[in-house]
Amino acid sequence: MSTVFVVNAGSSSLKYQLVELASGESLASGLIERIGEVRAIATHEHPGADDVREELHIQDHAQAFGWVLRQFDAVGPDLDAVELLGVGHRVVQGGSRFDSATVIDGNVQRQIEELSPLAPLHNPANLVGIQAARAAFANLPHVAVFDTAFHLTLPPEAYTYALDRSVAAEHRVRKYGFHGTSHQFVSRRLAELIGKPLADANSIVLHLGNGASACAVRAGESVETSMGMTPLAGLVMGTRTGDIDASVLLHLARNGGYSIDDLDTLLNKRSGLLGMAGSNDMRDVRASAGAGVEAARVAIETYTYRIRGVVGQYMAQLGRTDALAFTAGVGENSAETRAESLAGLESFGIVIDADRNAGTGPDGDAKERRISADESAIAVWVVPTNEELEIAQQVAAVVA
Repeated sequence: MSTVFVVNAGSSSLKYQLVELASGESLASGLIERIGEVRAIATHEHPGADDVREELHIQDHAQAFGWVLRQFDAVGPDLDAVELLGVGHRVVQGGSRFDSATVIDGNVQRQIEELSPLAPLHNPANLVGIQAARAAFANLPHVAVFDTAFHLTLPPEAYTYALDRSVAAEHRVRKYGFHGTSHQFVSRRLAELIGKPLADANSIVLHLGNGASACAVRAGESVETSMGMTPLAGLVMGTRTGDIDASVLLHLARNGGYSIDDLDTLLNKRSGLLGMAGSNDMRDVRASAGAGVEAARVAIETYTYRIRGVVGQYMAQLGRTDALAFTAGVGENSAETRAESLAGLESFGIVIDADRNAGTGPDGDAKERRISADESAIAVWVVPTNEELEIAQQVAAVVA
């Protein structure tokens, strides 16, 4: 069997998965958190064997990869027996340079580093993972798969900000969009589910997790997306504001004494559901709303109001919409959020079947299922995302 080792490296974490290409199944997966701290938490899962969970000191990503390789030797599967084709790396920001998955060499690493000012929390961490993985798997090709690549098909009117043109050019200010790997996987699967060739399918994908974004896809290409130059823009998220009047920042700086770092923390880590309702977990917010907490009720309504507006906007941009998909943690698991996000859109051709949406219809609680009514002009589906499989498939295509 042919496999790809998929890596998602954070500043203090390492997430990995061994993906079998033929079946799309995960043969093993794991996560190491708190790298560089006194005690890291490391887990390794392999079907058919007991899960491994250890607390130990892991100094850096190179040491983390050493721990991972020992788990494959001790628990499995045997990496020598699974025909590893290559290693795929999730890289958040590829700028306007990388429009597809790319084999990593020294030059590509330098370019990823040069793009770090556009993603200071992500690209440096991705690079650390790349360097450690290239040392651990020195004989395999390594491929970067960029979150932004899928959105490089955006037309100029979609990616251009109405900012002084020379300033925008000097500082590479434009909409890049993110979650591209997820949007690409889900939109392709959605076309299959509605029985249309990808080249003839228009769809809207709602990736609703702690980070949330929407994407309008025409004939397999992204033509609009809600995140912007950074992942801060667009929908309300777990801890991020989403779209906000830029003058709010000027107001807080002038009148509240907020520094640039203060504003960064406020917008990215203290806002969204957390800032409005005290938790970034939709389940907690809904429980609070059910208990009569007004702030939680308003937070949910703000969250779904923003989604509903984006759906209407994207339908206008597409001209014809064939299908819509919910994906990621909230999108796949919160029937209430799905229903409320599309409430009142019946005249636009979107009609939700309450039983199907709740998981009590013909498909039960199947992860992948249609939730729109038979009479709905636009098919609405729940489609679980699988970014690791998408990365693995792109790696296989590049290596081939």
